[in-house]
Amino acid sequence: MVKPDKERYVWLYLPSKADKERWRAAADKAKTKLSNFCISIIEERLAEEEEFKPRREIMREMESLKAENKTLRDDLRQKAIVLERYEGELKKFRAQDFIGAEYAGVRRYNKEIVDLLKSRGQVDSYRLLEALGIDPRESDLVKAVSHQLEELEAYGMVEATAKGWKWIS
Repeated sequence: MVKPDKERYVWLYLPSKADKERWRAAADKAKTKLSNFCISIIEERLAEEEEFKPRREIMREMESLKAENKTLRDDLRQKAIVLERYEGELKKFRAQDFIGAEYAGVRRYNKEIVDLLKSRGQVDSYRLLEALGIDPRESDLVKAVSHQLEELEAYGMVEATAKGWKWIS
């Protein structure tokens, strides 16, 4: 029989008898001795701590992540501005056919206008511009939409009413 080494003993004083019984019940449930149960719990916790980083290192990492986050936000903001400008230019390009009265040829109508009128049945001008993402202060784009609606009305597809534009066809 192996003689126990007294230098390896650890005495543990629990806060109450109920705590000791709770720990013993947990050890019994795990089908192990209380001492082995305590050792396994402590070893698991120490294994988690092996990845421990000093506070200074965590702070440095956090500052680095904050700086990277700021850089990415600024980049995203800049790209959103560029995208908004490109979308504005695209709208103007598509509206060119309807802005100039001297245009002769086949014009492509904005499918969004037709789809909006078909789906909603009737839309007032302001809501139509809002749905198309057109700022009412952009006079050229408003003029282009107005020309498209007038031509659709001339073809008998829409009708101007007191409540806005109404899809007929």
